[in-house]
Amino acid sequence: MTNQSKVENQEKKIRVLIVDDSALARKLIATGLSQDPQIQVIGVANDPASAWDLLIKQQPDVVTLDVEMPGMDGVTFLKKYMAEHPTPTVMVSSLTERGKKITLDALEAGAVDIVTKPRIGVVDGLPALMNNLCERVRHAARVNVHRFAPKQSQTLKPQLPITALHETTDRVIAIGASAGGVAALTRIIPAFPPASPGIVIVLHMPAGFTTSFAERLNHLAAMQVREAQDGDRIRQGLVLLAPGGDRQMQVRRWGGQYRIALAKGEKVSGHCPSVNVLFQSVATSAGRNVAAALLTGMGDDGATGLLAIRRAGGRTFAQDKQTSVVFGMPAVAWDIGAAEELLPLDHIPARLLKEITTRP
Repeated sequence: MTNQSKVENQEKKIRVLIVDDSALARKLIATGLSQDPQIQVIGVANDPASAWDLLIKQQPDVVTLDVEMPGMDGVTFLKKYMAEHPTPTVMVSSLTERGKKITLDALEAGAVDIVTKPRIGVVDGLPALMNNLCERVRHAARVNVHRFAPKQSQTLKPQLPITALHETTDRVIAIGASAGGVAALTRIIPAFPPASPGIVIVLHMPAGFTTSFAERLNHLAAMQVREAQDGDRIRQGLVLLAPGGDRQMQVRRWGGQYRIALAKGEKVSGHCPSVNVLFQSVATSAGRNVAAALLTGMGDDGATGLLAIRRAGGRTFAQDKQTSVVFGMPAVAWDIGAAEELLPLDHIPARLLKEITTRP
């Protein structure tokens, strides 16, 4: 090797692709990595589809990869590109904690290393981890990951199917109400702090009234409140109220996220939208990542859905008789064992928050 070749080899930087659905995280990671004289950020992507194109075109030396992303979770995406274009990868996620199953899945799929992103305080916490991340990226660049490639070439460009994640940091609070629900929600929604987990609500109201009621709640609440739209992501600080009319509202898993699905449908339990439809979908999609409450109302809508949530591992509560305008829906939920406890209306926000935010 000539002296010139040695100099060029020494000066060659580690080319890194950053994949993270959070714009803030992408910016912080890019800024931090760029401070290292041995590292060059050659691209950023917010989802597996755009990441795949950059991976093929740029052929980075190392990928930093989040777990929770729209369309396809990071571990599934890792498995796909390791089979076709094996690239040293450092997982950077708040899910990848030591001993977690998702951590083992990532390492088994080919991840070289793991850096745990702070669950809260990303602006302050993530920069503090950058020296550690830079070091791990430098180490990863020296790892031979070609053992993850198949013996025969395969065409594995991801089609971005909806894939379920074993875990997600997202949490969902689900609420159902009918007669007396306007007053009940007006009382309790302002009690939720601005950074509360995403809340989804079905309230029995005619078409046209839910829009104005959501606007009213938005003026009263610390969280943002609005009428739900198809495809909305359920996220921290946002309350989504099902639109009245002829569409049922459900919660669906999309990669590492929960999103709203609105579709025309028949009445269920006498209602459209129906609390039972929402609760059943939450039980299926979110399981133990949900806390739910059934408030005042006539009839039985929501009771069987609440039971499904409890059986799926979620936490379930109902409004007590003393504070309910109509002790119908909560009574049925209690009678069939769907609600763990009957609570006074004013106690419900704090209890939901406690149960959903302290779950491991």
